[in-house]
Amino acid sequence: MAVARKSWKALGTSVQVLATDADTLGRASTAVGEVLADVDEAYSRFREDSELSRLNTSAGRAVQVSPLLATAMAAAQRAARLSDGAVDPTIGQAIRVAGYDDDFSRIAEDRGPLTLRAWRVPGWQAIRFDRRSRTVRLPAGVELDLGSTGKALATDLAAAAARKAAGKGGVLVSLGGDIATAGEPPAAGWRILVAEDSRLEPDGPGEVICVPAGGLATSSTTVRRWSRGGRVLHHIIDPATGLPTAGPFRTVTVVAATCVDANIASTAAIVKGEGARAWLEEAGLPARLVDRSGRVTRLAGWPSTQETDKGLSANSQET
Repeated sequence: MAVARKSWKALGTSVQVLATDADTLGRASTAVGEVLADVDEAYSRFREDSELSRLNTSAGRAVQVSPLLATAMAAAQRAARLSDGAVDPTIGQAIRVAGYDDDFSRIAEDRGPLTLRAWRVPGWQAIRFDRRSRTVRLPAGVELDLGSTGKALATDLAAAAARKAAGKGGVLVSLGGDIATAGEPPAAGWRILVAEDSRLEPDGPGEVICVPAGGLATSSTTVRRWSRGGRVLHHIIDPATGLPTAGPFRTVTVVAATCVDANIASTAAIVKGEGARAWLEEAGLPARLVDRSGRVTRLAGWPSTQETDKGLSANSQET
């Protein structure tokens, strides 16, 4: 079964669409592009005219949101609940104070020192969200960031839309390393390159795993990093402190039924630190953890590897 691929940039990251039937790749890619455009308008943190940006400036008022933003809100609250608050959408102000206040391509340059202070983020329970009426009320001081689960949700939605547009075969969508699949996979499963370096080509050296279906996500403190006054910071915030996490793991990759579930687990594992192994094993999710020294731990039936396989694959980069 032949696999065709198309790549481009969107939402400040790389997009890859793979199709088992080359004739369907164009339709699948168009569908993915449409989903990502809708996502950008609905919950981009870096667009002043996005629905999320308008919501963040409407503290104290009940605001009715679109079905897409409501879906993203529900996913974020579910992530917070399942992770015991380790993945929390109310980190918006904390991540902005840490320096991630613009599209990542524009914050890489060191713009001088900043003052960080430990403070507890408001917490997801502060959000008043009614899924049935699609109304959201944010208390004063609460700023939402849906970047983590939001990107994974976009990947799941894009894969579903791509498969519907294709009409046959199977598709894989990778959005900055968040991966979702739909439809019939290749005979040996989807071959996915798991790597920390986002510059690697999909057929570059590294650990390649075979995944028959579902989703995969990688959370890492090594990719979206920036410097302020000589201090290196990253984008994964510990809700307990409001500061970038400082745990033992630099990268965690998880395979799950959906990309959203994989993302919840991988991000929570980075935040939970020493407690990540037991938490992932209890959840029964296959995971690959890399500590700060580079030592790799594989848990819960992590897929078999093909160390020298250089076939077509999707590069898992970052969350």
